[in-house]
Amino acid sequence: MHTPASIFLGKAPFLKLLPPLIAGVILQWYCPLSLHFSITGLGIALIASFLFRFLPAYLRFRLKGLQALLIALGLFFIGMTLTTVNDVRFKPDRVGRAYKQGMYVEVTLLENPVEKNRSYKAAAATDHLISDNIATSTSGQLILYFKKDSAIKQLHAGDRLLFNKAPQEISNSGNPGSFDYKRYALFNGITHQVYLTGNDFVQLPPDQKFSLALWLYNTRNTILSILKKYIHGPRELGLAEALLIGYRDDLDKQLLQSYSDTGVVHVIAVSGMHLGLVYWLLTLAAGPLLKYRKTKGLYTIVILGVLWLFTLLTGGAASIVRAAVMFTCMLLGKQISRNASIYNTLAASAFILLCYNPYWLWDIGFQLSYTAVLGIVIFYKPIYHLVFIRNKLLNAVWQLCAVSIAAQVLTTPIAAYQFHQFPVYFLITNILVVPLSSLVLIGALLLVIVAPVSKVAAFIGIILDKGIWWMNSIIENLSQCPFALWEGIRISTFQVVLLYVIITGIATWLLLQKRYALWVGMISLCMIMTARVLSFNHAEKQKQLIIYNIPGGRAVDFIEGREHYLLSDSLTVTDPVIQKNIFQPAAVLYRLRQVRRIPSADKNNRLFIFQRQPVLLVDGPVETIDARGKIALAILSGNSRLYVADLIQRVQPTQIVIDGSVPAWKARYWQKDCDSLLIPCHNVALKGAFVMNL
Repeated sequence: MHTPASIFLGKAPFLKLLPPLIAGVILQWYCPLSLHFSITGLGIALIASFLFRFLPAYLRFRLKGLQALLIALGLFFIGMTLTTVNDVRFKPDRVGRAYKQGMYVEVTLLENPVEKNRSYKAAAATDHLISDNIATSTSGQLILYFKKDSAIKQLHAGDRLLFNKAPQEISNSGNPGSFDYKRYALFNGITHQVYLTGNDFVQLPPDQKFSLALWLYNTRNTILSILKKYIHGPRELGLAEALLIGYRDDLDKQLLQSYSDTGVVHVIAVSGMHLGLVYWLLTLAAGPLLKYRKTKGLYTIVILGVLWLFTLLTGGAASIVRAAVMFTCMLLGKQISRNASIYNTLAASAFILLCYNPYWLWDIGFQLSYTAVLGIVIFYKPIYHLVFIRNKLLNAVWQLCAVSIAAQVLTTPIAAYQFHQFPVYFLITNILVVPLSSLVLIGALLLVIVAPVSKVAAFIGIILDKGIWWMNSIIENLSQCPFALWEGIRISTFQVVLLYVIITGIATWLLLQKRYALWVGMISLCMIMTARVLSFNHAEKQKQLIIYNIPGGRAVDFIEGREHYLLSDSLTVTDPVIQKNIFQPAAVLYRLRQVRRIPSADKNNRLFIFQRQPVLLVDGPVETIDARGKIALAILSGNSRLYVADLIQRVQPTQIVIDGSVPAWKARYWQKDCDSLLIPCHNVALKGAFVMNL
């Protein structure tokens, strides 16, 4: 007789458990409902499933569809509940909710402050909120920004700080198409940040309690110090740090972009490939333990212990945790003599990870990791068997090609959606770099192991230095080749779904000889082509004016169809970071062609007519403005001596926008004047970029 769960679960239970859980997570995030609703729904589903067992056997068999529905509903409500419970915004003891004006905040640094362009940055755990000499325990994390000062370099992970500055909620720049940093931080459990000068905080005596997170961080620092001692090239050192333990602060940004452009950035992002290599090395080292019956259990303990230690040392990203969970399931399955389906193991690891943190569903590493493994599982053998090669060396190369192609099949839609590009030479770079990166990783591990023997470590360091330099040279040269990168790809979520329907349909037709699947794929292809034609047609008709949110900079974009004209200061337009993070995402979003710069206008002529709408740039005293009457938009820029009342007497703006080049104190002053004069005012530093549709 089937048990209630067996009818729904079958032979591969997690393949059926996972979809309703994911559906609950997605619904709760995009259409949030109360926690009481999800708990009530879960309770009803559990009670109904329990009562189902008391029905007569023949009736349970006839109603097995209802039984499966109840289990699916239970998992659906579990997904909703987990999404709410893991949302730090609703936890009452989190610093963002518990903080009241005037309180002191006690924090512990989770990392050494890292130097940025204008400040130092560090993550910190909040320990207590102190008010009237009463300390209240709190949880959560803050991002601390320190004013640049040589004293900040003396701070280290584990140091305790006390300050009474109010945490500010993390906000987005609001620039079109830009990265949603606020959501990214929220999914990582952080909602607030604080900017501190040297006089804003005091350092408290260190806490003597053991902290696993601090121990792991110090161990990472020890490994980094070994790498810094024996690898002398700065670019080679940065790549070795990223490759071994996922530390990217020393990684050259241009080099990272080259790896991304050539489709081998996965060798830098510590992932399942790295853990698989570590697992292979461990099986070789611990193999003798399998020879004796009493040490077989120790074999599993040693391998799992080292795998999870390596996972935690690398920061515990979703991609490597996925691999660690899969290896754990495989090893434990072997211990009880059960070899589960790889599909079920993959689904089981995803189920476990989403129960731990449902927000990993939106993590790019999580998505690419699972689609890559699934692609390899499904497509590797069919692709490999397309060509028969007798030569062992050429066969090994073809195996690597087959793996690369198989992984690319299912990762391409997500990568194109997230990164708006496709690496044309991915096959060539994977053939060359994957074996090299594996050798570099083995060498880096060996360097850490033999570090006490300085002469041997120095010799390995020299070899690693040369090997990484060679690998970097290959990547950078290939990234400069013609047509190495297809850029500017913009596809919607609906088009991503259609791409997967096309892949599924064609694969089903080829692998299972189902002719109807080909028709499904072809219809989906027609739909995606239609959607793209409509999108380009819409882009040809768009007319917009954008004032970007750039701290300390000015940039105004006049968009007409797919042509656009940029008015900006020279520092803004030449900054590669601004180009990559602000202008390029907007160009992809609006499908813009090459930008045309507007020449710097004369100080006495700052009036522009765009789509019959007068736009006035005000970056000097009112007396220098050569315009009168009504204007659609006045842009206040720079640190000019200006009174809004005088401006309104000269021109009558329908809307005032304060751009990012205006100092914060002056922007507050102008905002106050606009509010008192009942003039609509948009401060991009507070409200994000200003977009006017015409």
